[in-house]
Amino acid sequence: MKINCSRQQLVEAVTNVQRAVSTKSSVPALEGILLRSSGGSVTLCGYDLELGMTTYLEATVEEAGSVVLSARLFGDIVRRLPGESVSLAVDEKNITTIKSGASEFSIVGIPADEYPDLPMLGEDKSVTLSQSLLKGMIRQTIFAVAESDAKPIHTGTLFEIGDDRLRLVSVDGYRLALREEIVPCQEAMSFVVPGKTLSEASKLLSDEGDETLELRVGRRHIQLRIGSYCVTSRLLEGEFLDYRAAIPKTSATEIVVSTREFISSVERVSLLITDRLKSPLRCRFENNEIHLSCSTAIGRASDSFTAAILGDDVEMGFNNRYLLDALRNSEGDEVRLQLNGPLSPMKVLPREGEDYLFLVLPVRLKSE
Repeated sequence: MKINCSRQQLVEAVTNVQRAVSTKSSVPALEGILLRSSGGSVTLCGYDLELGMTTYLEATVEEAGSVVLSARLFGDIVRRLPGESVSLAVDEKNITTIKSGASEFSIVGIPADEYPDLPMLGEDKSVTLSQSLLKGMIRQTIFAVAESDAKPIHTGTLFEIGDDRLRLVSVDGYRLALREEIVPCQEAMSFVVPGKTLSEASKLLSDEGDETLELRVGRRHIQLRIGSYCVTSRLLEGEFLDYRAAIPKTSATEIVVSTREFISSVERVSLLITDRLKSPLRCRFENNEIHLSCSTAIGRASDSFTAAILGDDVEMGFNNRYLLDALRNSEGDEVRLQLNGPLSPMKVLPREGEDYLFLVLPVRLKSE
């Protein structure tokens, strides 16, 4: 293999693809990036047997071929090369010579036939989405994905597509995040995508503009085609929580509150709460005021601010981090809170409509 390409484009491709590479594997090739050149381009691939990422970039290909290079070493080298272009040459023993400017490296590669093939989707369904829309939907739901794999299915986000709607749902046993948008798709689909896949795919998605991506769904795998990148991931299998049954149908108290004011107040009172000094955040909703307080071994804190409250007075306890996550991922200057007693989950909704819905489970309070 012998190629010439732009150093900047190569750095960007390696940095992104490297995120899908296994950091520790019994198969040495999986700790590397597969490079394959043909025609006028070079393809890079990273794969850890669960998440795969491929991309291509334009190159002058003098000799087609392929090789697997250590992702960590190759990435460190190309990021520090001095020139604007890079030349790669691989001999029959997979010794790879990398040149740029006055710098030259020779590193040992692995034969490409030792690299496992990415899974094929077979029969698949597809839907085209706006990149910025999906990025926003992921941002508003990924915070509630379970971190522990006590129930592996909940380490991913449920996608429900059909009737021109896309709904994303994440749960972790303490909270729920739901986001819904109108997308043109009649065919019904339901599948669970690992949180890691969504986190890595989100970094490739555009924040704004009209750029789209193609989502292809097979029986056990999913593919996201984002510009020159293709992200392939296994889907999670199992029984996802019946989230509809978890959402309270009624509320005894409804509150409209400034999102920023609520966040600021929670952050102030939470200054006394640490990983070592845990304490529930006590919230009292009464007389058009929200009173927050907490007490730990190092002291006590309280704060209050005004809000429009309709219905019963109520006092509840919350994990401060879970409450903050829900508020920070809300959109709009104001949010609507719905409560149904001290032991029922708090619903966080937009001021108007129900484009998103967050549930935060309360913590049982000890009487003062």
